[in-house]
Amino acid sequence: MTTENIATAASAALSTRAIHAGQEPDPTTGAVSTPIYMTSTFKQDGVGGLRGGYDYSRSVNPTRTSFDKQLAAVEGAKHAISFSSGLAAIDVLLRATLKPGDAILLGNDVYGGTYRLLSKVFVPWGITLDVVDITDPTAVSAALAQRQYAYVWVETPSNPLLSITDIAATAALAHAHGTKVAVDNTFASPVLQHPLQDGADVVVYSTTKYIGGHSDVVGGAVLVDDDETAEKVTFLQNAAGAVPSPFDAWLEIRGLKTLELRVKQHSKNALAIAQWLEQHGEVEHVWYPGLESHPGHDIAARQMHGGFGGMISIQLAAGGEAARAFAAATKIFTLAESLGGVESLVEHPAAMTHASVSGTTLEVPDNLVRLSVGIEGVDDLIADLDQAFAAIAQ
Repeated sequence: MTTENIATAASAALSTRAIHAGQEPDPTTGAVSTPIYMTSTFKQDGVGGLRGGYDYSRSVNPTRTSFDKQLAAVEGAKHAISFSSGLAAIDVLLRATLKPGDAILLGNDVYGGTYRLLSKVFVPWGITLDVVDITDPTAVSAALAQRQYAYVWVETPSNPLLSITDIAATAALAHAHGTKVAVDNTFASPVLQHPLQDGADVVVYSTTKYIGGHSDVVGGAVLVDDDETAEKVTFLQNAAGAVPSPFDAWLEIRGLKTLELRVKQHSKNALAIAQWLEQHGEVEHVWYPGLESHPGHDIAARQMHGGFGGMISIQLAAGGEAARAFAAATKIFTLAESLGGVESLVEHPAAMTHASVSGTTLEVPDNLVRLSVGIEGVDDLIADLDQAFAAIAQ
């Protein structure tokens, strides 16, 4: 049995799969690190005589193939298809599997970019979009009884309010109505949560976040077990060209190898900070599924494994202006969009990542601040938040 066969076996640890799946040493040189195949085209041995199936890098590239195999093994999925961004992955998945007249049931707390894509691009194309509290099985069941949906779209934990949806229960409800469930697993990562094992039909990622993990690459992925869906997504990806560069794929390979170590530290730091914030007099509410006070804590404790992630959202008692001032007052937490990198970030969702949902049923509170907790020393991070609170109190 080869190293790769051992690494991709279901019994192999996630960290073993992350380091070895799709990562066989280069057969020519023995290079341990996967080469970056920076080529647009490949020599053919006679017309149609492709070497290993490679002809043109929009269609397929060895570095991207390596990452797709690695990610599929880590997720425990049959197919992984990587993209140039998370939104590109969502776009191709939906265009490949929907038609005008179909409908999507969306949660009322999702990434602003997802809502913008669905409401501004897919609705004009002829897709019906309904929004419910996706964490409430009664509301989901009622919606499913009223209309036929192609997908129930789930984020758990959600962005930015960290709501928790029971994936297995939602999948059971949806499948009873002939509806598929897609889960954006970006906040949890494949380290903490396994939607396909819980009954979801599709998993999507912004690999920009925890999988890349170093704030230096933009990417996305679609993961499925179903061959037909994978074939449709792969065809449209090639036809439309939403592919990552070989260098992007290499950066994601590197990031995925250390994902488990990083996510565990993100989670450890975030829990300590959330517990500290919960006792702070300037904080109106802390949204973190690792806290027993979180309404979805019991589900998260059952559904997530080894931690609750590195994302925390807080609502400041002093209101929206205080929230904006607080986000600008931190020194270690960098004021920036995105999340999941080794460094800690802070942002004001209403004015930044979720500005596109202003005035809709998905509008987020103006006093909300979102923290992406990094892997720095936790005492330093707490001290930074403490000085930011002190700064806005002056």
